Amino acid sequence: MSISVVIVDDHELIHNGIESMLAETNAEIVGHAYDGTDAVRLCQSLNPDLVLLDVRMPGLSGIDTLAELKQQCPDVCVIMLSTYANPTYVARSIIRGASDYLIKGTDRAELLSVMSRAVLKQGPPESSIYKRIHHLMSRRKDKQMTSFKLTNREVQVLRHLGLGLSNAEISDSLGISIETVKEHVQNILRKTNASDRTQVAVWAVREQLI
Repeated sequence: MSISVVIVDDHELIHNGIESMLAETNAEIVGHAYDGTDAVRLCQSLNPDLVLLDVRMPGLSGIDTLAELKQQCPDVCVIMLSTYANPTYVARSIIRGASDYLIKGTDRAELLSVMSRAVLKQGPPESSIYKRIHHLMSRRKDKQMTSFKLTNREVQVLRHLGLGLSNAEISDSLGISIETVKEHVQNILRKTNASDRTQVAVWAVREQLI
């Protein structure tokens, strides 16, 4: 099965490297974009199977580009590429509909495997950072939480706070209103005696709840 691919990155070196890695494979590079706006236009025109998208770009960021791509081209698979395994970026990518999240420097075999799994809708492997963060975001109480008087939903919101997500992003992730998120945040601050969301996020990390 041939996979049509668009590469989106603001560095020519990345384009050349990926093009070299995908040579003589079942992946066909059908387009190159160097910023988010061009990426959306290109995907609307070419309708590729898959987009390899840089997380951090000038102008429209990779995360915002992902959101726009999924709105304009909902069937396209998007794999995010980043230099660092930043949990906040991974969480934001998950919320906005990315198929997977890869670290730049991934070898050819893994890249091809991830691309194939994405197009076949098989999901990322259990060992991937995408899966680890996804499980963390969806997990409710566990044994570590029994000594804290937090509800299951408050635990979920707390873990999202620890990932550096905004109220709007938590709302999208959990499928609840922003006002409800705000209420949960206030309850968490009161129950943990934290003065603000930054302090409670640091506390959650220190207590190994994140």
